Amino acid sequence: MDVLTENFSLYAEGLLGTVEITVYASALALVLGFVMAAFRSAPAGSFRVFGAVWVTILRNTPLTLLFFAVMLGLPRFGLVLPFKLFAVLALGCYTLAFICEVLRSGINTVPRGQGEASRSLGMTFSQTLNAVFLPQAFRSVIPPIGSTLIALAKNSAIAGAFSVTELLGTYKTLSELGYDIIWTFVWIAVGYLIITLTISALFNVLEKRWGVAR
Repeated sequence: MDVLTENFSLYAEGLLGTVEITVYASALALVLGFVMAAFRSAPAGSFRVFGAVWVTILRNTPLTLLFFAVMLGLPRFGLVLPFKLFAVLALGCYTLAFICEVLRSGINTVPRGQGEASRSLGMTFSQTLNAVFLPQAFRSVIPPIGSTLIALAKNSAIAGAFSVTELLGTYKTLSELGYDIIWTFVWIAVGYLIITLTISALFNVLEKRWGVAR
C-alpha cells in the first residue's frame, strides 16, 4: 500500500496520461474508422479497393512496428510533433482498421432492399449511408466497438517505451526507487481496471439505450 500512498502523484500522472491517449486515439479511430467503412461500402470499386488495402495493411502490422514507423519515420520527413501526439496517431490509425470492420459488419446486416429503396427515391450514397445504414448498423455494433476501445486502452501501454507519460511507464521510476515490483504492478493493474471498467460501463449504458433489443 505504501507504494501507492507515497507515490500517488506519480500514479495519477501516469493514469491521466493513459486516459488522454485513450480518449484522443479513440476519437481518431472512430472518425477515420467511419470514413474507411464508407469507403469499403462505396459503390465505386476504386474506393472499395483502397479501403480494403488500407485496412488489411493496418490489421496485419504489429502495433509496436507501427509505433516505430510513426515515432521514428515521420520526423525524417520533417514532421516533428510531441511524442504523445505521435502515440495517439499510431494507436488511432491501428485501431481504425478494427473499427472499420466492426462498422462494416453492422452495415452488412441491413437488408439490401433498404438501400435499393433509397436509391429509387433519388438519395445519394452518402445520404443513404447516413440516414439508412449507419443508424441501424450502430445499434448492432455497440458492444464490439466497446471491446475494441477497451483493447485500445490496454494497447496504450506501448507508448511508455517511447518516452510518453502513461500508467505502465511508472514502474520504471518506482523500480529505480526500490519499491516492491509486485505491488507496483498491482496498482498499475488497478489503474487499467478503472479505465476499462469505465469504458465498459459507458457502452453498457449506450447498449441499453440504443442497442438492438434481445
